[in-house]
Amino acid sequence: MRYLPLTPRDRAHMLRAIGVPSIDALYDGVPAAARRREALPLPAHQGEIEVERHLAELAACNLGAGRAAFFLGAGAYRHHVPAAVDHLIQRSEFLTSYTPYQPEISQGTLQYLFEFQTQVALLTGMEVANASLYDGATATSEAVLMAARLTRRHKAVLSGGLHPHYRDTVATLTDFAGFRATALPADADGGQDLVASLDGDTACLVVQNPDVFGRLHDLEPLAGAAQARGALLVAVVNEPVSLGLVRSPGEMGADIVAAEGQGLGGGLNFGGPHLGLFATRERFVRQMPGRLCGETVDADGRRGYVLTLSTREQHIRREKATSNICTNSGLMALAFTIHLSLLGEAGLRRLAELNHAKAVQLADRLAGLPGVRLANDSFFNEFTLRLGRPAAPLVAALAGRGVLAGVPGSRLWPERADLADLLLVCASECTTAADMTALVDGLKEALR
Repeated sequence: MRYLPLTPRDRAHMLRAIGVPSIDALYDGVPAAARRREALPLPAHQGEIEVERHLAELAACNLGAGRAAFFLGAGAYRHHVPAAVDHLIQRSEFLTSYTPYQPEISQGTLQYLFEFQTQVALLTGMEVANASLYDGATATSEAVLMAARLTRRHKAVLSGGLHPHYRDTVATLTDFAGFRATALPADADGGQDLVASLDGDTACLVVQNPDVFGRLHDLEPLAGAAQARGALLVAVVNEPVSLGLVRSPGEMGADIVAAEGQGLGGGLNFGGPHLGLFATRERFVRQMPGRLCGETVDADGRRGYVLTLSTREQHIRREKATSNICTNSGLMALAFTIHLSLLGEAGLRRLAELNHAKAVQLADRLAGLPGVRLANDSFFNEFTLRLGRPAAPLVAALAGRGVLAGVPGSRLWPERADLADLLLVCASECTTAADMTALVDGLKEALR
C-alpha cells in the first residue's frame, strides 16, 4: 500500500500550476534559522509487518494499569467499566454520529444527551447541566469565563488545592481573554485562608473537592463568603464517583460546577479521551457554555428532543457567543450515561462506599510504616503521604517491581522542592488485598 500516492510527476505539475520552482520555495517566508536542512533522525520506510513489530516493542515498554498493582489517580481514575458500556457505544449509530443539527433524524442522540444532562444535574445538585465539554480542565476554564460574564469582574482566585493542570489551563485561556487568574500556592497542609483572598474585583473563587491532595472540604462557608462579596463559587470535581458519597456541590451552595467525567464509563487509555461535566443554577443558564438539549412535543403532540440552547460561535455571531467550545464529547457522554444507568443510585452509592473503604484500609497500612506520614485529615479514595525523602526515585524503583505506587509531588509541582516528598496514592474497587500488600512491602523496603 502506498501511503504517499503523489508521484514526482504529480508534484511537478502542482508546482507549475501554483507558479513556484520547487517545494523549498514554498517556505521562503520562513526565516532560514527556523528551517531544518537535514533529515530528521527517523528510520527508513519499512513494510507493514515490520512497523507493527516495532510498535509492539515500543508498546511493551509501557507498564499498563492492568499489568501492575495500580495506585495512580490525580485526575484520571481506574474503575471497572462494565462490558456492556463498550459494547453499546460501539454500535454504529452511536459510534459514527455527530452533532444533531437535524432533530428529526437525531432523536436517539438527543435523547441520551438529555438523559446525560439529567444525571449530571442530579449528581452535582444543580438545576441545569449542558451536553458535556471536553474535559475537567477546560470545563473549569469555561466556568471562570462564565463567572466573569455574570459578575462583570475580571479576577478569579484559584485555590491551592486545585489540580495544577487545571490551574495552568485556566491561566492559558484567561490570559487571552484579558482576565486575571490569581493562583494560590499549592497547599499540602490545608491551612489556606481562601476568604482572605477575595476582594471587590473577584468574579469567582475556584475550589476543588476532593482537592488534588485528596482532602474533603465543606464548601458551604466558602460559598457564603464569596457570594457576600458579589463573587461566585466554582466547585471542581476530579473524581465523579465521589459524588455518590460526598455532599453535592449544589447542596453546599456552589454556583457553577465543573467536573471530570472520565471515572464513569471511561478508561485510562494513557490519557484520554476525557469528558467535561458542567452544571449551574437555572438563573445563569443563558451564560452557560456549550449547548443544552431540551424536551418538547412535535406538531402531533409526541415527545421529542431538540437543541434548546446552543449559544456557541458555531451557531451565532462570534461576539454573541458564550464560548468557543465547538462540540461536545458525545461518545464519552454516552459511555458515562450507560455506566451510571447500569449502576443506578444504589449502585453508585455502593461503589463510592467501596472506594472509600479500600482507601481507608490502604491508608491505615501505609501510615504505619516508619517515616511515612498521612498528610490528610479526610479523603475519599485518594490521599497524600509524606515520605521524608523525594518520592520520584521510590516510585521509579517500585515500578521496576510491577507496582505503580502513585504520583510523586515533583510530577505535579516540579518547581516546589518542599513538595518533592509527597506521594499521591489512590485506591478504587479495582484494588485488591494483594495489590495493597505489594505496595506496603515495596515501599517499606524502598524506605530502608
